[in-house]
Amino acid sequence: MSLDTIIRNVRVVRPGVDDAKALDVGIKDGRIARVDAGIPTGDVDEIIDGKNRLAFPGLVDAHMHVGIYSPLADDAASESKAAAMGGVTTALTYFRTGQYYLNKGGPYAEFYPEVLEISDGNYWVDYGYHLAPISSSHIDEMESLLTDHGVCSFKIFMFYGGYGLHGKTDKDAQRQFLMIGEDDSYDIAHFEFIMRSARKLMQKYPEMADQISVSLHCELADILNAYTKIVQKDGTLTGLRAYSAARPPHSEGLAIWIASYLAYETECLNINLLHLTSRKAVEAALMMQEVFPHIQFRREVTLGHLLMDYDTPAACHAKVNPPIRSREDVEFLWEALLDRKIDWVVSDHACCSEELKTDNHDHSDGNNIWVSKSGFGGTEYLLSGLYSEGSKRGMSPGHMAELVCKAPAERYGLANKGDIAPGYDADIVLLDPDETFVVRAAESESLQGYTPFEGMELTGKVKSTFLRGNLIYENGNIVGPATGQYQSRPVPRGNQ
Repeated sequence: MSLDTIIRNVRVVRPGVDDAKALDVGIKDGRIARVDAGIPTGDVDEIIDGKNRLAFPGLVDAHMHVGIYSPLADDAASESKAAAMGGVTTALTYFRTGQYYLNKGGPYAEFYPEVLEISDGNYWVDYGYHLAPISSSHIDEMESLLTDHGVCSFKIFMFYGGYGLHGKTDKDAQRQFLMIGEDDSYDIAHFEFIMRSARKLMQKYPEMADQISVSLHCELADILNAYTKIVQKDGTLTGLRAYSAARPPHSEGLAIWIASYLAYETECLNINLLHLTSRKAVEAALMMQEVFPHIQFRREVTLGHLLMDYDTPAACHAKVNPPIRSREDVEFLWEALLDRKIDWVVSDHACCSEELKTDNHDHSDGNNIWVSKSGFGGTEYLLSGLYSEGSKRGMSPGHMAELVCKAPAERYGLANKGDIAPGYDADIVLLDPDETFVVRAAESESLQGYTPFEGMELTGKVKSTFLRGNLIYENGNIVGPATGQYQSRPVPRGNQ
């Protein structure tokens, strides 16, 4: 077999395989054609020396927010470059109607084609979108989103009905934020009907049933409103400790119970519990798995919640929903991860500029959490952060590849992603496991301008990223034009 490229002298990391074996990777027409020791180099266009680095499958960052605070075209370009820096080759972005993003309401039939048109040609990595049915009419559009546009994952923001994106708000302001009509209510009944619609799609399209899923941001507005009032009135806590107390862990736990019972009631069998932050949240999720063993729950954590606690010097720069928690919660997340009770790790990347974090602050303090916007970037540190901290705790590279490659690819219908094996897209990341570096925002391709991870020392640095066999990042530099392709899901095995 003639090959386009051979990457030699690498230790191939495969999901679920503990040992990284010294192998060559042969690439043909953007796909992995052969993985073997000593592949003949006679009829090959290019031979790349992997320098004994670890070769991971390209990462699937399954939770990003591209275009939330900046125009989508600009954000897609800069933040997908940041993704390539982190070894991410497929970015899945949560998107919705309403304020932020395109700042438009209306039907997805008009909204989503505009999203795709803007996206085309602006991503340096492959990309796809999860969509949130915000109005009742969007529920009726879920089938066309699946069959016409390849959107098989849908999101519910459980707190949106009665609480703002960044803090307490009134219901009229929240209705305006969501851009919904007087007859629409973003509430538990709406969430139920989304799940019922997803279940109907699973039944109507059995060949896609395993990849159709509903994802939930689990926090309850009533709890957030009550505790925000208490924390602000008391005034004892400030910064991230105050924000965590205002959005307490049991709000996550209770929301998980409600979401899980709705899944049981509606027979919606594929449920993703997003960005779990605390012992209470994880334990609630595990309890619900025992109560409803037939439901295929997936549990997610973010890199930020694994690397930072609420005493981080990053302060308001690390404001995010749900909040950064205590050191005890961080350690519990790692225990759950190592016990394989968490299914994947993501960045929850949302490029939020310095001005949105600190504008109108008392600059003598710089830690007024209530006026900061929520979210921050981090996709560029996804593999290095997981490798650095995971290795210290005994996590194998094969387990890491499950968490950031294979598991999210399987759930979200990316059959050609997530492994280094014949037939898969030649998405490959070369990581130097011994190189230690200090995180500096100035070195990132992201336009955020800061990072809450600033000054962290990480061991394990991404040196090269290949997308479908083409080098897109090497030694600190983006290579070539934007060649990211839209992933219409679920992707049948062996197809683009």
